[in-house]
Amino acid sequence: MTTQPKRRYALVGTGGRSYFFYSAIATTYSSTSCIVGFCDTNQTRLNYALSRLTSLGHPPVPLYLASDYDRLITETKPDEVIVTTVDRTHHIYIIRALQLGCNVVSEKPMTIDAPRCQAIFDAVNETKRNVRVTFNYRYAPHNTKIYELLHSGAIGKVTSVHFEWLLNTSHGADYFRRWHRDKRNSGGLLVHKSTHHFDLVNFWLKTRPLSVYAQADLKFYGRENAELRGVTKFYDRVRGNEEGNAKDDPFALDCSKVETLKSLYLDAEHEDGYFRDRSVFGDGISIEDTMNLLVRYKNGAVMTYSLTAYAPWEGLRVNFNGTKGRIEMEVVENSYVNSGGDQSLEGCLERSTILLRPLFEPPGEVEIGEAKGAHGGGDNVLLQDLFGEPVSDEYMRAASHVDGAASILTGIAANRSIATGQVVFVDDILKVPDN
Repeated sequence: MTTQPKRRYALVGTGGRSYFFYSAIATTYSSTSCIVGFCDTNQTRLNYALSRLTSLGHPPVPLYLASDYDRLITETKPDEVIVTTVDRTHHIYIIRALQLGCNVVSEKPMTIDAPRCQAIFDAVNETKRNVRVTFNYRYAPHNTKIYELLHSGAIGKVTSVHFEWLLNTSHGADYFRRWHRDKRNSGGLLVHKSTHHFDLVNFWLKTRPLSVYAQADLKFYGRENAELRGVTKFYDRVRGNEEGNAKDDPFALDCSKVETLKSLYLDAEHEDGYFRDRSVFGDGISIEDTMNLLVRYKNGAVMTYSLTAYAPWEGLRVNFNGTKGRIEMEVVENSYVNSGGDQSLEGCLERSTILLRPLFEPPGEVEIGEAKGAHGGGDNVLLQDLFGEPVSDEYMRAASHVDGAASILTGIAANRSIATGQVVFVDDILKVPDN
């Protein structure tokens, strides 16, 4: 029997999210996959990533600064490149990897605006290579169960969806400390975070967004909002203010107390000036924390959507109305700060319930099945799909660049609607193939 060679992966962007991928390759999937090189803009972070990789039993790999990205690919010859950089730079690394003959695994969102998205489409068409977008929530058992119910016809034709996602004052606040707080980096939470949620609706309903109307604002975070609530003590970042104005702030994040945060960011900031511990009530925040959308889909369904980034609990409620009944789902997730603890616990379930309400029949709770691990149990299943032995997936959860585009286009259209006050037709921004 011929042994298949291991799939070779290079990774660019060695910040907090990268460990999710390279730790899985170094441990669970070491028989099928291997890391051949790391790339980043910051040498200190590169060195730390290498130390973590080798501590898992993986052989050392060469390190490359971002300016040597081409050399990473030509010298290490990966089959695929994993992109976990700042969102606004995803397209740069995706496109160049495709041009140099590699397939790509991209962290969500695939990119942040229509021109970058079109450039990725052009590169895929020119090179005939593939881009996978890692929508882990598709793989969570409760979300798969929703897919099963809808496609079994349990509530007939879906006519409307109400989707509410709550980010709490731990996880939600964290976006306002980091690079995400600048909309030029992340596209705002309607692109960076909501891409998960919009993808789920596309996946569940097997349709694409037609039009979007949105309203959003910064209502809680930021200095002006804090001043309106009577706050008088402010600081730019925690470092240097541990015994000052940051001392009694429940939102303050002291990176020196968490080994991963210290090594990834505090120890590395002298190279690039990136501060991980900014005050969520500082100036310079250009993203919203309170967002509401009305989305019409090409199959005729309509969704009302809400995202709040300062809630007292973390999770979602989503309800589907159909011609034969209604489905109600509530999911409560574990609170976390990115890289602030055990990554396998990030977004793990506290509880999830699905209630099926057929017309003219008593309601019943739907059995979901066991969910283990981060992001509602989706992470482990996604990793198996990415790096394990290939198996057939009846739900077709693997997401392509087309799926990546369809999800972010809802958020991109929402950003345009917020700016103009108008309904925005998605095809006027970028046309993507229908399902």
